[in-house]
Amino acid sequence: MLNPHGRIRITYVITRAETGGSQMHVIDLLEGFRSEADLDLVTGEEGPLTARARALRIPVRVLPELVQPISPRNDLRAASSLIGHLRIRRPDLVHAHTSKAGILSRAAAAVTNVPAVFTAHTWAFAEGTSVMWKLVGLPSERLAARFTDCIINVSEANRRLAASSGIDKAKLSVTVHNGIRDTSYRAHAGEPVACPQIVTVGRFVKQKDQQLLVQAMMKINRPYRLVFVGEGPTREVAEAEVARAGLQSQVVFAGDSREVEQILSQSHIFVLPSRWEGFPITILEAMRAGLPVIASDVGGVREAVVDRHTGFLVRPGVVSDLQQHIDSLLQSSALRGALGSNGRQRFVKMFTHDRMLDSIRKIYHQIWTGKPLSALHNLEHAEVFQPKSHINMQS
Repeated sequence: MLNPHGRIRITYVITRAETGGSQMHVIDLLEGFRSEADLDLVTGEEGPLTARARALRIPVRVLPELVQPISPRNDLRAASSLIGHLRIRRPDLVHAHTSKAGILSRAAAAVTNVPAVFTAHTWAFAEGTSVMWKLVGLPSERLAARFTDCIINVSEANRRLAASSGIDKAKLSVTVHNGIRDTSYRAHAGEPVACPQIVTVGRFVKQKDQQLLVQAMMKINRPYRLVFVGEGPTREVAEAEVARAGLQSQVVFAGDSREVEQILSQSHIFVLPSRWEGFPITILEAMRAGLPVIASDVGGVREAVVDRHTGFLVRPGVVSDLQQHIDSLLQSSALRGALGSNGRQRFVKMFTHDRMLDSIRKIYHQIWTGKPLSALHNLEHAEVFQPKSHINMQS
């Protein structure tokens, strides 16, 4: 329990209520702590997140002025609304997610003398953010850190980026890896099949670089079936690339799906060719299913994927890397099975939902009881070191 003598009051704040990794993480926190704490949620819009919160009977407040784009007028109104909300709600702490909500919530918490926690799913000045956010984000984050009791980074790469960027004025900055619930769906990656299935899950946007995967598949002559799960603005470009290569009979565009677990369990290889990442939950889902993972060595990906032990890390944007490792896994069912089994074991050890909640629970408890947070330093990242044993590539 968070506290044996009473119920802590926590306000969660996030800008968007869409279906996304950050929003799914907030849902996990709402579900995980609702029996131990009095929770409420503040967002800038209605969406799947607010619907889920209401289904859990958690109070929701929507502030339309809490928008993602930089807007001085809206930002001032949002900050004022957050200050008013905290004065009425009087929470014991605020836990903010995503950059805009994080900056404004911590400012409001400072004004109302409420302890503040911020989870950095990715930093506003990291690769892939707009030029405006890079210009404004870094000084804003440095200032906001001064009013933060704890910064939770979802990867050690995130924590190091923050430290090297001068965001070191928070009382504590720790790494707590994302964790997800286990399921009963399991892949049979090592099953000898005539036509192995490759799957990638993610929005069709520049970041995910699905076109690179299509280009890699053009050079592979072995039988395969490739499934794209997701929607987005670059889907049409990828579809045109598939048509030009004459791969329509081997490639499936499944769109957004609520059956990702089932699709993963029917697959044999997972690929994520992103140009940049924070700490992608889709990789954890693939490891949970027992799939070997081929992913770009960006952000915190190597903290989940152990090269040559649970899968392969590839250079972002290098089609030959993707082609080589996909081809080797298509060729060897034994290799697929070994890497997938190792990935499943690593998931169980490091990336479960309960493990993540336990780590965050400790942070909440320390802040609420006024105990020093220094004992929580390096909460998790000491365990991300890569295993010494690797799969024999000749197997």
